[in-house]
Amino acid sequence: MPTLRTNGADIAYSDSGAPAGSPDAATIVFGHGLLFSGWMFSAQIEALRSTYRCVAIDWRGQGASPPAGDGRYDMDTLTEDAVALIEHLGVAPVHWVGLSMGGFVGQRIAARRPELLRSLALLDTSADPEEPFAAIQDKALTVLYRLVGIAPVKPSVLKIMLGPTFRKNPASKPVIDEWMRQVAHTDRHGMSGAILAVANRKPVYHEIGAITAPTLVICGADDKPTPLAKAQRIAAAIPGARLEVVADAGHSSTIEQPEAITALLQKFLAEV
Repeated sequence: MPTLRTNGADIAYSDSGAPAGSPDAATIVFGHGLLFSGWMFSAQIEALRSTYRCVAIDWRGQGASPPAGDGRYDMDTLTEDAVALIEHLGVAPVHWVGLSMGGFVGQRIAARRPELLRSLALLDTSADPEEPFAAIQDKALTVLYRLVGIAPVKPSVLKIMLGPTFRKNPASKPVIDEWMRQVAHTDRHGMSGAILAVANRKPVYHEIGAITAPTLVICGADDKPTPLAKAQRIAAAIPGARLEVVADAGHSSTIEQPEAITALLQKFLAEV
Protein backbone atom coordinates (compact mmCIF):
# COMPACT_ATOMS: atom_id res chain seq x y z
CA MET A 1 0.00 0.00 0.00
CA PRO A 2 1.20 3.55 -0.66
CA THR A 3 1.92 5.73 2.36
CA LEU A 4 1.94 9.44 3.05
CA ARG A 5 4.31 10.93 5.60
CA THR A 6 2.38 13.72 7.27
CA ASN A 7 1.79 15.26 10.65
CA GLY A 8 4.48 13.13 12.27
CA ALA A 9 3.11 9.79 11.08
CA ASP A 10 3.11 7.41 8.12
CA ILE A 11 -0.43 7.02 6.83
CA ALA A 12 -1.21 4.02 4.62
CA TYR A 13 -4.02 4.14 2.09
CA SER A 14 -5.41 2.26 -0.87
CA ASP A 15 -6.28 3.98 -4.14
CA SER A 16 -8.24 2.36 -6.96
CA GLY A 17 -7.27 5.12 -9.37
CA ALA A 18 -9.66 6.75 -11.79
CA PRO A 19 -12.11 4.41 -13.53
CA ALA A 20 -11.19 3.37 -17.07
CA GLY A 21 -12.25 6.05 -19.49
CA SER A 22 -13.18 8.51 -16.71
CA PRO A 23 -10.00 10.35 -15.68
CA ASP A 24 -12.02 13.16 -14.09
CA ALA A 25 -14.34 10.94 -12.05
CA ALA A 26 -15.13 12.12 -8.54
CA THR A 27 -13.25 10.55 -5.65
CA ILE A 28 -14.74 8.81 -2.64
CA VAL A 29 -12.58 8.72 0.50
CA PHE A 30 -13.45 6.02 3.01
CA GLY A 31 -12.63 6.35 6.72
CA HIS A 32 -12.93 3.14 8.75
CA GLY A 33 -14.05 2.38 12.27
CA LEU A 34 -12.04 1.37 15.33
CA LEU A 35 -10.27 -2.02 15.20
CA PHE A 36 -10.62 -2.14 11.43
CA SER A 37 -8.88 -0.74 8.35
CA GLY A 38 -9.96 0.28 4.88
CA TRP A 39 -10.67 -3.44 4.41
CA MET A 40 -14.09 -2.96 5.99
CA PHE A 41 -15.19 -1.12 2.82
CA SER A 42 -14.02 -3.83 0.42
CA ALA A 43 -17.52 -4.64 -0.85
CA GLN A 44 -18.43 -1.00 -1.35
CA ILE A 45 -15.17 -0.19 -3.13
CA GLU A 46 -15.58 -3.17 -5.44
CA ALA A 47 -19.06 -1.98 -6.41
CA LEU A 48 -18.20 1.71 -6.77
CA ARG A 49 -14.73 1.71 -8.32
CA SER A 50 -16.08 1.49 -11.87
CA THR A 51 -17.76 4.88 -11.38
CA TYR A 52 -15.59 6.64 -8.80
CA ARG A 53 -11.98 6.79 -7.76
CA CYS A 54 -11.98 5.05 -4.37
CA VAL A 55 -9.43 5.90 -1.68
CA ALA A 56 -9.44 4.24 1.76
CA ILE A 57 -7.29 5.53 4.60
CA ASP A 58 -5.88 3.40 7.43
CA TRP A 59 -5.86 5.54 10.56
CA ARG A 60 -2.54 5.85 12.35
CA GLY A 61 -1.81 2.73 14.40
CA GLN A 62 -4.40 0.65 12.57
CA GLY A 63 -4.41 -1.47 9.43
CA ALA A 64 -1.18 -0.94 7.50
CA SER A 65 -0.38 2.37 9.24
CA PRO A 66 2.27 1.99 11.95
CA PRO A 67 1.94 3.51 15.43
CA ALA A 68 2.38 7.26 15.56
CA GLY A 69 5.80 8.28 16.79
CA ASP A 70 4.33 11.29 18.54
CA GLY A 71 1.66 9.20 20.28
CA ARG A 72 -1.21 11.31 18.95
CA TYR A 73 -4.41 9.48 17.98
CA ASP A 74 -7.10 12.05 18.85
CA MET A 75 -9.84 12.90 16.37
CA ASP A 76 -8.48 16.35 15.53
CA THR A 77 -5.14 14.80 14.61
CA LEU A 78 -6.85 12.17 12.45
CA THR A 79 -8.75 14.97 10.76
CA GLU A 80 -5.46 16.67 9.93
CA ASP A 81 -4.19 13.36 8.50
CA ALA A 82 -7.26 12.97 6.30
CA VAL A 83 -7.08 16.55 5.05
CA ALA A 84 -3.40 16.08 4.22
CA LEU A 85 -4.18 12.95 2.20
CA ILE A 86 -6.97 14.65 0.23
CA GLU A 87 -4.70 17.58 -0.54
CA HIS A 88 -1.72 15.34 -1.36
CA LEU A 89 -3.77 13.40 -3.91
CA GLY A 90 -5.28 16.59 -5.34
CA VAL A 91 -8.76 15.08 -5.47
CA ALA A 92 -10.90 17.66 -3.66
CA PRO A 93 -13.79 18.03 -3.42
CA VAL A 94 -14.45 14.41 -2.45
CA HIS A 95 -17.35 12.31 -1.29
CA TRP A 96 -16.55 11.29 2.30
CA VAL A 97 -17.83 7.95 3.63
CA GLY A 98 -16.97 7.42 7.29
CA LEU A 99 -18.00 4.73 9.75
CA SER A 100 -17.67 5.35 13.50
CA MET A 101 -14.15 6.89 13.78
CA GLY A 102 -14.40 7.75 10.11
CA GLY A 103 -17.62 9.57 10.90
CA PHE A 104 -16.02 11.46 13.78
CA VAL A 105 -13.44 12.71 11.29
CA GLY A 106 -15.92 13.33 8.47
CA GLN A 107 -18.01 15.64 10.61
CA ARG A 108 -14.94 17.66 11.52
CA ILE A 109 -13.81 18.00 7.90
CA ALA A 110 -17.30 18.99 6.75
CA ALA A 111 -17.64 21.62 9.46
CA ARG A 112 -14.12 23.05 9.25
CA ARG A 113 -13.03 22.53 5.63
CA PRO A 114 -16.28 22.47 3.63
CA GLU A 115 -14.48 23.18 0.36
CA LEU A 116 -12.92 19.70 0.51
CA LEU A 117 -16.21 17.77 0.39
CA ARG A 118 -18.86 17.12 -2.25
CA SER A 119 -20.96 15.07 0.14
CA LEU A 120 -20.86 13.36 3.51
CA ALA A 121 -22.03 9.86 4.42
CA LEU A 122 -21.94 9.07 8.15
CA LEU A 123 -22.34 5.44 9.17
CA ASP A 124 -22.84 4.18 12.73
CA THR A 125 -21.24 7.21 14.31
CA SER A 126 -21.81 9.94 16.88
CA ALA A 127 -21.26 13.65 17.35
CA ASP A 128 -21.02 13.24 21.12
CA PRO A 129 -18.32 12.08 23.54
CA GLU A 130 -18.20 8.43 24.56
CA GLU A 131 -20.84 7.47 27.11
CA PRO A 132 -19.23 7.24 30.59
CA PHE A 133 -19.82 3.51 31.09
CA ALA A 134 -18.64 2.71 27.56
CA ALA A 135 -15.49 4.78 28.13
CA ILE A 136 -14.71 2.81 31.29
CA GLN A 137 -15.33 -0.45 29.45
CA ASP A 138 -13.12 0.64 26.54
CA LYS A 139 -10.26 1.51 28.88
CA ALA A 140 -10.53 -1.76 30.81
CA LEU A 141 -10.55 -3.82 27.62
CA THR A 142 -7.58 -1.81 26.32
CA VAL A 143 -5.46 -2.71 29.34
CA LEU A 144 -6.23 -6.40 28.93
CA TYR A 145 -5.74 -6.32 25.16
CA ARG A 146 -2.40 -4.55 25.42
CA LEU A 147 -1.14 -7.14 27.91
CA VAL A 148 -2.32 -10.37 26.30
CA GLY A 149 -3.70 -9.61 22.83
CA ILE A 150 -7.10 -9.91 21.23
CA ALA A 151 -8.00 -13.53 22.09
CA PRO A 152 -9.20 -13.00 25.71
CA VAL A 153 -11.30 -9.96 24.81
CA LYS A 154 -12.67 -11.32 21.53
CA PRO A 155 -16.13 -12.31 22.90
CA SER A 156 -16.67 -8.84 24.36
CA VAL A 157 -15.40 -7.12 21.23
CA LEU A 158 -17.69 -9.12 18.95
CA LYS A 159 -20.75 -8.27 21.06
CA ILE A 160 -19.89 -4.58 20.92
CA MET A 161 -18.89 -4.33 17.28
CA LEU A 162 -21.28 -6.75 15.55
CA GLY A 163 -25.04 -7.19 15.69
CA PRO A 164 -26.61 -10.46 16.85
CA THR A 165 -27.87 -11.47 13.40
CA PHE A 166 -24.39 -11.38 11.90
CA ARG A 167 -22.70 -12.99 14.91
CA LYS A 168 -25.09 -15.94 14.91
CA ASN A 169 -24.95 -16.61 11.18
CA PRO A 170 -22.46 -19.45 10.40
CA ALA A 171 -21.76 -17.81 7.04
CA SER A 172 -20.20 -14.86 8.90
CA LYS A 173 -17.36 -16.93 10.34
CA PRO A 174 -14.83 -16.39 7.49
CA VAL A 175 -15.34 -12.63 7.67
CA ILE A 176 -14.96 -12.57 11.46
CA ASP A 177 -11.90 -14.83 11.27
CA GLU A 178 -10.23 -12.55 8.71
CA TRP A 179 -10.98 -9.49 10.79
CA MET A 180 -9.55 -11.10 13.94
CA ARG A 181 -6.49 -12.22 11.98
CA GLN A 182 -5.86 -8.63 10.93
CA VAL A 183 -6.34 -7.33 14.49
CA ALA A 184 -3.94 -9.96 15.83
CA HIS A 185 -1.26 -8.73 13.42
CA THR A 186 -1.72 -5.06 14.29
CA ASP A 187 0.74 -3.45 16.67
CA ARG A 188 -0.90 -3.39 20.11
CA HIS A 189 0.66 -0.07 21.06
CA GLY A 190 -0.86 1.76 18.11
CA MET A 191 -4.23 0.07 18.41
CA SER A 192 -4.37 0.82 22.14
CA GLY A 193 -3.73 4.48 21.41
CA ALA A 194 -6.59 4.49 18.92
CA ILE A 195 -8.98 2.84 21.38
CA LEU A 196 -8.16 5.34 24.11
CA ALA A 197 -8.59 8.21 21.66
CA VAL A 198 -12.12 7.03 20.94
CA ALA A 199 -12.86 6.62 24.65
CA ASN A 200 -11.55 10.12 25.39
CA ARG A 201 -12.84 11.90 22.28
CA LYS A 202 -14.27 15.40 22.44
CA PRO A 203 -17.75 16.15 21.06
CA VAL A 204 -18.26 17.78 17.68
CA TYR A 205 -22.02 18.26 17.97
CA HIS A 206 -21.68 22.01 18.51
CA GLU A 207 -20.04 22.32 15.07
CA ILE A 208 -22.21 20.19 12.81
CA GLY A 209 -25.05 22.67 12.40
CA ALA A 210 -22.70 24.56 10.07
CA ILE A 211 -22.28 21.60 7.69
CA THR A 212 -23.50 22.43 4.19
CA ALA A 213 -22.51 19.27 2.30
CA PRO A 214 -25.37 16.95 1.31
CA THR A 215 -25.42 14.42 4.13
CA LEU A 216 -26.62 10.84 4.48
CA VAL A 217 -26.73 9.32 7.97
CA ILE A 218 -26.91 5.51 8.21
CA CYS A 219 -27.39 3.45 11.35
CA GLY A 220 -27.60 -0.28 11.88
CA ALA A 221 -30.83 -1.10 13.69
CA ASP A 222 -28.88 -3.19 16.21
CA ASP A 223 -25.94 -0.80 16.66
CA LYS A 224 -24.89 -0.95 20.31
CA PRO A 225 -22.05 1.66 20.62
CA THR A 226 -23.83 4.31 18.52
CA PRO A 227 -27.56 3.48 18.64
CA LEU A 228 -30.30 5.05 16.56
CA ALA A 229 -30.77 7.98 18.94
CA LYS A 230 -27.20 9.10 18.14
CA ALA A 231 -27.90 8.97 14.40
CA GLN A 232 -31.18 10.83 14.83
CA ARG A 233 -29.39 13.54 16.78
CA ILE A 234 -26.86 14.03 13.97
CA ALA A 235 -29.50 14.01 11.24
CA ALA A 236 -31.58 16.59 13.10
CA ALA A 237 -28.59 18.90 13.56
CA ILE A 238 -27.22 18.89 9.98
CA PRO A 239 -29.44 20.90 7.62
CA GLY A 240 -31.11 18.66 5.04
CA ALA A 241 -29.53 15.42 6.29
CA ARG A 242 -31.32 12.18 5.49
CA LEU A 243 -31.41 9.21 7.87
CA GLU A 244 -31.56 5.55 6.85
CA VAL A 245 -31.80 2.58 9.22
CA VAL A 246 -30.45 -0.80 8.11
CA ALA A 247 -32.15 -3.89 9.51
CA ASP A 248 -30.12 -6.77 10.96
CA ALA A 249 -26.95 -4.68 11.24
CA GLY A 250 -24.93 -3.68 14.25
CA HIS A 251 -22.04 -1.23 14.53
CA SER A 252 -20.02 -2.61 11.60
CA SER A 253 -22.73 -2.30 9.00
CA THR A 254 -20.50 -2.32 5.91
CA ILE A 255 -19.46 -5.92 6.56
CA GLU A 256 -22.71 -7.06 8.19
CA GLN A 257 -25.05 -5.85 5.43
CA PRO A 258 -22.72 -4.96 2.54
CA GLU A 259 -25.35 -5.06 -0.19
CA ALA A 260 -27.75 -2.80 1.70
CA ILE A 261 -25.04 -0.26 2.54
CA THR A 262 -23.73 -0.26 -1.03
CA ALA A 263 -27.22 0.32 -2.43
CA LEU A 264 -27.81 3.27 -0.09
CA LEU A 265 -24.48 4.81 -1.02
CA GLN A 266 -25.02 4.32 -4.76
CA LYS A 267 -28.41 6.01 -4.61
CA PHE A 268 -27.15 8.89 -2.48
CA LEU A 269 -24.03 9.53 -4.57
CA ALA A 270 -26.06 9.50 -7.81
CA GLU A 271 -28.27 12.26 -6.39
CA VAL A 272 -25.60 14.69 -5.17
